[in-house]
Amino acid sequence: MIAPNLSQTKLSRSVPGLKALVLAAGEGSRLRPLTLSRPKPMLPIGGRPLLEHTLRWLRSYGVEEVVINLHYRGDVVTSYFGDGSGVGVRLQYSPEEKILGTAGAVRKLLPYFDGPALVVYGDLLTNIDLERLWAFHARNTPAITLSLYEPQNPQDCGIVELDKTGAVVRIEEKPAADRLFSALAFSGVMLLHRSVIEMIPADTVYDFGYHLLPRAIGSGLPVYGLPIGKSEYVIDIGTPERYSRACREWALRNPSARAEGGSLC
Repeated sequence: MIAPNLSQTKLSRSVPGLKALVLAAGEGSRLRPLTLSRPKPMLPIGGRPLLEHTLRWLRSYGVEEVVINLHYRGDVVTSYFGDGSGVGVRLQYSPEEKILGTAGAVRKLLPYFDGPALVVYGDLLTNIDLERLWAFHARNTPAITLSLYEPQNPQDCGIVELDKTGAVVRIEEKPAADRLFSALAFSGVMLLHRSVIEMIPADTVYDFGYHLLPRAIGSGLPVYGLPIGKSEYVIDIGTPERYSRACREWALRNPSARAEGGSLC
């Protein structure tokens, strides 16, 4: 299966030369047997892999350089996308012999980023307005800017509390139901200053939600959050139920689209 050529796509939106990292190393164990032969970001939505939707979305904002970290069944990703020319981006891959965690994957790529880094979790179906997120980031010049949303399942998310200026004052990963302190959660899309990447221990399993973000906030670094707009959405596909929801959402938003073989996914 070959991705269609989008290299001539006319862009109406842009972000200033951002390089992106898409995190795609996880095994997707909760989605088995669907993930027995492919990694989670390669599950189809509307007849195309989720990862292709992600790359199309990035490309629509002018993002041209993307690196994807790989571990479980990385060959499926590289065989499908190759150098990325078919989707209009320059792709590089960062294979991990052992999974380094969300933040550890970014630290490994420190030499790749010569400016702010855009980090995207690979299990998201989203249309977040990256131009709006970048403008907010540039206006506040924080160390980290998080895109936030209101999830249906807050206990499975990193819950975030903001002050009146949009600064993050508290974040807690997967709090119990009786400890929820905000309706907002980290979406899985963020902008990082390069100096923050340097804080991550090298060659160490390190996570954004459990390690880096609480450390940054606790040390007084400026961390800001921007809730998504009314027309934006975020759906992670980490469970069979959420994967089905993502397929339904895509069908509703793209009524003229038809999956190969007539299947929504």
